[in-house]
Amino acid sequence: MEEFEASASAKKTKTIYISTVFGIAMVLLMVGLLGLILVHANNLSRYVKENIVLNIFMDDSAHETDVLQLQKQLDANPMVKQTQYVSKELAARNLQKDLGEDFVKFLGYNPLSQSLDVYLKADYANNAGIDKFKAELLKNKLVKEVKYQQSLVDQMNANITSISLIIVVFAGIFVILSVALINNTIRLAIYSQRFLIKSMQLVGATKGFIRKPFLLYGLWHGLLGALIAIVILVGTLYFANQQIPDLVILQSPVEFGFVFLGVIAIGIFISGFSTFLAVNKFLRLKIYDLYR
Repeated sequence: MEEFEASASAKKTKTIYISTVFGIAMVLLMVGLLGLILVHANNLSRYVKENIVLNIFMDDSAHETDVLQLQKQLDANPMVKQTQYVSKELAARNLQKDLGEDFVKFLGYNPLSQSLDVYLKADYANNAGIDKFKAELLKNKLVKEVKYQQSLVDQMNANITSISLIIVVFAGIFVILSVALINNTIRLAIYSQRFLIKSMQLVGATKGFIRKPFLLYGLWHGLLGALIAIVILVGTLYFANQQIPDLVILQSPVEFGFVFLGVIAIGIFISGFSTFLAVNKFLRLKIYDLYR
């Protein structure tokens, strides 16, 4: 009979621990998904900003060698991500494709100017940064005009700010809910062991001695739950890349590594801290309160 009760108790404890691990894993999965969404949203914002083009049109008297020299200077500028030289002939071919007719043959000459297409780094892709960069360029005698879509930049930055604010608020709420859910899961698991905790205390075990195995189990459950969540996250990323191949341009293994490390850290910390609080609660309870 005693062996049967011991076996039944062991199975019950094992079931509780398994459900606790998977409960933690599901919450951490949601946290990880939110982290991946934040990474993709940030990289999408950066990608859009760095694809805003500034068209720098050169003076008709500028020689190609001088323009190429200016291009080298711009490439060395910390604000610039990349540049592209557009000769008069290439500009004419591009416009002919857009118009669908040979305007050079019709006019008898090529009226277009050679130019440089400049793409700024994301941190400078705003109207303040662009206007400062534009003012510096116009001081150069080779530069005749600098054009970019100012209204597009305004709208893009406004939309990115609004979306970022919404995501940050949502992330904050979600993290708080995640902490509460993991804490409740741990508390329920420890609640099932309250009589064991009190029995150990009654036979003279110190609080530290009683607390230690529960904390170790709590940390282990947090780590195991985080690893399960990461495996599912990797599978989700793989599936998403199969369905949307262009997602690759928004992904960074380093940033994903930080997200996964964050999931592990959150799982271990919250699980360990919640276990510590729950065990302390039952250590302070009187015997008659255990039945409430």
